Amino acid sequence: MFKGKLSFNLDAIEALLKPRTPPLIGADISSSAIKMVEIADAGKGLYRVERYAIEPLPKDSVVDGNINNLDAVSEALKRCHKRLGTGLKSVAMALPNAAVITKKIQVPAGQREEDLELQVETEANQYIPFALDEVNLDFQVIGPAPNNPEDVEVMIAASRKEKIEDRIAAAEVAGLKTVVMDVDILASQTAFELMQNQFPDNGKDQNIAIVDVGATMMNVNVLRNSQSIYMREQPFGGIQLTQEIQNHFGLSAEEAEAAKRAGGLPENYESDVLQPFLDTFGLEVARALQFFFTSTQHNQVNHIVLSGGCAAIPGADVAVTKRTQVNTIIANPFVNMALSSRIKPKSLTQDASSLMVACGLAMRRFDP
Repeated sequence: MFKGKLSFNLDAIEALLKPRTPPLIGADISSSAIKMVEIADAGKGLYRVERYAIEPLPKDSVVDGNINNLDAVSEALKRCHKRLGTGLKSVAMALPNAAVITKKIQVPAGQREEDLELQVETEANQYIPFALDEVNLDFQVIGPAPNNPEDVEVMIAASRKEKIEDRIAAAEVAGLKTVVMDVDILASQTAFELMQNQFPDNGKDQNIAIVDVGATMMNVNVLRNSQSIYMREQPFGGIQLTQEIQNHFGLSAEEAEAAKRAGGLPENYESDVLQPFLDTFGLEVARALQFFFTSTQHNQVNHIVLSGGCAAIPGADVAVTKRTQVNTIIANPFVNMALSSRIKPKSLTQDASSLMVACGLAMRRFDP
């Protein structure tokens, strides 16, 4: 819905006010795992993946994007940071899209920052169903208003303070300092920009759907010329495949999850369990696109980019292409990056689709 970098103003975090963000790690807290990525400047406009780590979260530690068990999340953050093996302690984190209220407004151009802030606050009062002292509020000037050159478009974003404070507290207990708080769908968008050159004419004037499928939720963000034109969230994710494996082969949830990742399931797994799941996967994506067509003036999507843990399931892109008849690729934001000697290329390619948000957060260190 907007372009540019938005960070919630976190009280007492002076780093946000400095002209350049300090070196940091992108730390993504999803419903099933902590993912951390560190990216460095490789010179000549190139980036280098220094290191990354993924640490599973205990069941129900994070539910619907909310931290349900602060101790479990803090411990997982600590383990993930140790596994990462970096001296950096500053992190960029993200709120789930559902925890953020966004609204696009138009205001007269050329206002002083203080006047703009006042106007944003007045407008926010109309749209936010909470008292302003209960929320963190931020705004981003997008650019000239499309139908009135004397106005600019501004995106307002607000989130309940406790949603932000929970994440900061979890990081603090793990010995980390939060310097940026983004929104997961926008961090994913930042990562997508790193792979835009894979599309004809860099994706110009094309509708590109980023479809992120995690453990429990599918998020769809349709972009056109780097602007989000449609967002949707629907319940569907890898947990459904885990449950099918459990039921079909009489395994516990933990055994089913491990078998799903490592393989070694009976021969009929593919035909009886995996293929039906992939068919449903394709159907869910097609359904999401149908909602996009019926609620906007658009009737076409040119490309689909699959991200999230489910994108790494073999055959996911084929199933989606078959059902939607749209060119589908698996997200890899690191495709144009150099790799440090400690990175195993094959492992990174396998994990890349689930690291979109963490990668987008790690890129915040290069904000001007």
